[in-house]
Amino acid sequence: GGKKGGGAGGEGFDVSKTGDARVGLVGFPSVGKSTLLNKLTGTFSEVAAYEFTTLTCVPGVFKYKGAKVQLLDLPGIIEGAKDGKGRGKQVIGVARTCSLILIVLDVMKPITHKQIIERELEGFGIRLNKQPPNITLKKKDKGGISITHTVPLNNIDEETIKSICHEYRISNAQISIRCDATADDIIDVIEGNRLYIPCLYVMNKIDQITIEELDLISRVPHYIPISAHH
Repeated sequence: GGKKGGGAGGEGFDVSKTGDARVGLVGFPSVGKSTLLNKLTGTFSEVAAYEFTTLTCVPGVFKYKGAKVQLLDLPGIIEGAKDGKGRGKQVIGVARTCSLILIVLDVMKPITHKQIIERELEGFGIRLNKQPPNITLKKKDKGGISITHTVPLNNIDEETIKSICHEYRISNAQISIRCDATADDIIDVIEGNRLYIPCLYVMNKIDQITIEELDLISRVPHYIPISAHH
């Protein structure tokens, strides 16, 4: 039979949402997600000391100030998940339901991993640490495209906005822009299915770097240095 999405590949992905909030741990295999999850919640996914993949989405729950927080270990998002490679698609589906995403990075190779994971999540319409653009688009029956903006537009001109609308077969609309919008912002508003999720970057294995390097990392916004084992 044809191996299209779903089917047996989806085992372990029907994670019912429990508790008050849901946090998804995303990272490459062997960055220490499972160890961190176990430390935080006491659930055990089979952790080995080599690069492996957590096969299912292991939910753990911990209590924080009386609230129940569900933690999910989302199996390694590999390059190309958004293009349907591996099991990335289901992982991202679960990631879209999270109230916070923790991107767990190996302190030895943080930047490349960070960029790859962000690109995958972005490709699925997840916007990290961003506010929805302050743009409203009302489709109309006639009158063409009219654009008003309350701030100067430095990244895009009206012609480009009109050609984006044209690509999406929108020929009549009133667009009000109240931010210094980019082409991506306009597309996000037209597509309308974007999710804006806060994200923290957890730098694991800091026992492998110097104090000076650690000091630099701890100044970057949204970054949290940890050592899951220690």
